[in-house]
Amino acid sequence: MINGVNRLLSLAAGTMLEFAPAETIRAAADTGFGAVGIWFDHDSWTHATTNEIRRRLDDTGLIALDVEPVMVSPDGDHGDAIVDAAIALGARHVLVASLDDDHPRVAARLAQLADRLGDAPVRLVLEFLPSLGVRTLADAVAIVRAVGRPEVGILIDTLHLARSGGAPADIAQLDPNLFPYLQMCDAAAEPADPSRRGLLDEALHHRLLPGDGALPLDAYLHAVPEVPLSFEIRSRALRERYADATERARAVWAATHRWR
Repeated sequence: MINGVNRLLSLAAGTMLEFAPAETIRAAADTGFGAVGIWFDHDSWTHATTNEIRRRLDDTGLIALDVEPVMVSPDGDHGDAIVDAAIALGARHVLVASLDDDHPRVAARLAQLADRLGDAPVRLVLEFLPSLGVRTLADAVAIVRAVGRPEVGILIDTLHLARSGGAPADIAQLDPNLFPYLQMCDAAAEPADPSRRGLLDEALHHRLLPGDGALPLDAYLHAVPEVPLSFEIRSRALRERYADATERARAVWAATHRWR
């Protein structure tokens, strides 16, 4: 339970990037997580990969909370293959971000991917990042409203909302159905380098475990009650300290339980 609410807790793929999905699943299951994120490497993913991951999910009983990342770009993306894999895995969500700052084009691509879902119980979530093409919560809301499809929601990452100038109160003013889960980490109150390059570096290498920073994590939980929490701790320090997959998963789990 987190703050008295029994939420589904997921080990995000970004926390475990140097490990194959099968190792991440094993580490998450051995630690106590109920769900896991799956990283889709388009250079190595095959039908055999899908079959292996589905078997491991079935064997452990873990839920695939999300498959990522679809990176929308003017030059194309691997979204069709990622959506197909998510459907085959029984995943709940496909995470979409954008390198493209042409928001109507991003909306059109989201609509295409939603069409590809068909009747599958999978939802697309658009993640905004101040260092990429869809930078703010307001940007993401406008795009998702333009798509106008219930299959498309928004992913709130606690770091990205803070660094884009947003706050939990901004979430609370919107329809909670827009936000099917939250992506959690902690961070310093202010970035060391507020440039786009600096914010990207922080997001990729300097996130903190829950409770080790100054973000108002409890306020996020009140803003979006009951939804699953995905713990994405992309951290060079965490990678260097915990080179073993299960040890890293346990460190995240322990921090989560200390914070709550």
